Amino acid sequence: MSTCGSLSGRGTLGTRGVSRVRRPPVESRIFPGCRSKSALYCARSEEEALEATTVEARRTDGVDGEKSSVGRSSLFGSLLSCGVKNATARFDLPPPQVAVRNLAEQAQFAHLCTIMSSMHHRRAGYPFGTLVDFITDGGGFPVFSLSPLALPSKNLQEDSRCSLVVQMPGWTGLANARVTIFGDVYPLPPSMHNEARELFHMRHTKRENVSTGNNLYFRMHKINDIYFVGGFGTVQWIDVADYLKAEPDLIVQANPHHTLHVLNETFQDDLKNLFSSKEQVVDDAAFISIDAMGADIRLRSGADFGVVRLGFDMRVHNLLEATEAVTILVNRP
Repeated sequence: MSTCGSLSGRGTLGTRGVSRVRRPPVESRIFPGCRSKSALYCARSEEEALEATTVEARRTDGVDGEKSSVGRSSLFGSLLSCGVKNATARFDLPPPQVAVRNLAEQAQFAHLCTIMSSMHHRRAGYPFGTLVDFITDGGGFPVFSLSPLALPSKNLQEDSRCSLVVQMPGWTGLANARVTIFGDVYPLPPSMHNEARELFHMRHTKRENVSTGNNLYFRMHKINDIYFVGGFGTVQWIDVADYLKAEPDLIVQANPHHTLHVLNETFQDDLKNLFSSKEQVVDDAAFISIDAMGADIRLRSGADFGVVRLGFDMRVHNLLEATEAVTILVNRP
């Protein structure tokens, strides 16, 4: 079996080195719309409308039908999280395939579900789920760094079928958007380990405990289906071809973690004032994700947590534009 190309998406990947795989390996392919590995980007989720009926309230400018910039809801109610919006078009959000692509590329961890191999005397054939490090390559295909002794490594070498469950960082709960990616995962050949290792270190630059020296690298060469849950009321199967053609926002390609850090340092007190009310005082507010059209804010009031959507009045492409957009919102009467 041949190998060629790179993880950056400029070429194709083969499956040399795969052992005891029951199905034939997938054919190599060129990934459309891929970026070079030097432009590794992290992204967040941007979804279509959330068909929810439990969101309590959203603030408007007093004009019926006019779009609101701030997604407001009680911390005890359904929350506008991870770019998910309520039924009416009060927020402009990209299509769900972009939401899934962004979500997969922002997250640093996910739950990988494999099938227990026959080499295990216990529970062979049962699904096995575990938390793993992962990144996406330039074409949006997940890449994994796994210990040779880990159960997923052994399972995947016998049965390539698996699913990957990805959630937005910084928030968990039923109101959180998440995606399950079904596919076939194969070991990368040794000739591509250095490139995979470099991609992992580029993505996890701020994590001191990342160790990939002796790990094996796997890649989901074939994505078979995508199941997207955008919170309460939004359930949708995503066409794989649409996902692979989707492009993330520019704002999430330019070190979004640094962008969020700067925004939190600058606007934390303003956000608490913005989302507090006579009935409920917000004790803590933090940006946890951002996209071209808005940001998700995690709120804490006492022991209660929630996430709300802050919609921008304009599309933002970099930190400067994001700062300007938030400044407009927090200073609005």
